[in-house]
Amino acid sequence: MHELGFDHGHMSPEDQQAIADTIWAADNVELVTVGVDVGSSTSHLMFAKVHLQRLTTALSSRFVVVNREVLWRSPILLTPYLPDNTIDVGFLQKFIEAGYNEAGLKRTDIDSGAVILTGEALKRKNAEAITHLFADEAGKFVCASAGHHLECAMAAHGSGAIALSRKGHNNVLNIDIGGGTTKLGMCQGGQLVATAAIEVGGRLIAFDDEGRMIRIEGPAFVHAKAAGVDLEMGKKLTEDEKKKIARTMVSALLPAIMQKDPEGITKDLLVTDPLPKTPVPDLITFSGGVSEFIYGRETKDHNDLGLYLADAIAEALAEGRLPYKPMDPGQGIRATVIGASQFSVQVSGNTIYISNEEALPVRNIPVLRPNVSLDGDIDSVIVTEEIQKALTRFDYREGEMAVALAFQWHGDPLHARLKALADGICGGLPETIKGGQALILMLDGDIGKTIGNILTRECGVRADIISVDGVALKEFDFVDIGEMIRPTNVVPLVIKSLLFSTPGGAAAA
Repeated sequence: MHELGFDHGHMSPEDQQAIADTIWAADNVELVTVGVDVGSSTSHLMFAKVHLQRLTTALSSRFVVVNREVLWRSPILLTPYLPDNTIDVGFLQKFIEAGYNEAGLKRTDIDSGAVILTGEALKRKNAEAITHLFADEAGKFVCASAGHHLECAMAAHGSGAIALSRKGHNNVLNIDIGGGTTKLGMCQGGQLVATAAIEVGGRLIAFDDEGRMIRIEGPAFVHAKAAGVDLEMGKKLTEDEKKKIARTMVSALLPAIMQKDPEGITKDLLVTDPLPKTPVPDLITFSGGVSEFIYGRETKDHNDLGLYLADAIAEALAEGRLPYKPMDPGQGIRATVIGASQFSVQVSGNTIYISNEEALPVRNIPVLRPNVSLDGDIDSVIVTEEIQKALTRFDYREGEMAVALAFQWHGDPLHARLKALADGICGGLPETIKGGQALILMLDGDIGKTIGNILTRECGVRADIISVDGVALKEFDFVDIGEMIRPTNVVPLVIKSLLFSTPGGAAAA
């Protein structure tokens, strides 16, 4: 019925499937990932399978996440402490190893991961010991040390508040109430626009099973004094005294939430600048351990003030002292690192500028995305200010570590526009351009070589310059940049992203 006039054969079903599998593998990647969150009060980990797919438009080489399947979630562990108040890393290691065993996974099964350290885990001795637990996976793991502003940002992303603000074009304030601090993240139209943190938390005081105080953090004395309650190790608090302290905490927290000028103990307990007066939230979301009580997902007392603090928040909502509509984005205590790390591989454009090839390779460089528009006249002062704001969001001290600045370029590559961008970069990274760290730029337009030349020849930058174009990155990305590939004069890139769940449950970076 289909004679062709020459010898021909038919592929077997097995051969057809092999070809189909090869085609699929060229455009799809599946990775097993792990996210580990170690904080002052709680620790947990989660394994996930991430499916990445190559973008098909414009022959793109970038892979994007199309699905994330949670494979296993650990129970929430109260972060273990030794008598000297350092974290018990040995106990933590057993908890992590038990997680691998219960999930049916080996270390070699993991393709990529993220370790997030917050609060007490950031202290030098703790951080070094915890990081050592993952030394064998150093090439695959991103290790993010989250200060107050970065915790605010991660909670706002992980809770789903940012996605919620993007979906409804609302102003959403995320209130992440943890063990030691409450982190505030103001979200507007899918962007985090302001952050603040205050020492209000559910585990500032911890009790043993008999109700005796076994841990009292410094800020707890401030709250207790305002409540008229005396604190002493080994003593017990009455139910009424616990409620008084919790209500005092909320009284200190409310002015910070409502963007009032800080005074009294609110001013004393703020560990960052307060939120600006605008924008004002249309609704609020809660995350962190105390949110589990607020939303009714947890009712068990964990020998701290978490339950009492949640009740005091509920009272403030019911009485109208907290006059905003609350919504539950669903992530609660797991908001800080609700996703794991994934990576995609691509290559740069070929109009790049590498001032010193010996500066390559570089690995695990955090990406900052200044909120600046490059589609018209470029104001170098605004570029400088937005770079400084981006550094603040991630709690980075400029010049102490290498960071990558990501910009989206629009319009013509006129010299005046490029020079204004270069001047703004120099103003925002004064210590870096002196040569303390490499100046790393990630650009999606074909201006990498030109901006590199301007920075060297006209701005007098002495630092090594790695100016890469043809790539689009986001904040919460980390990038590896490999050695130059000849003769195409491009560099390979590995992009690692922290993934967060949207309110609907899908993965979002």
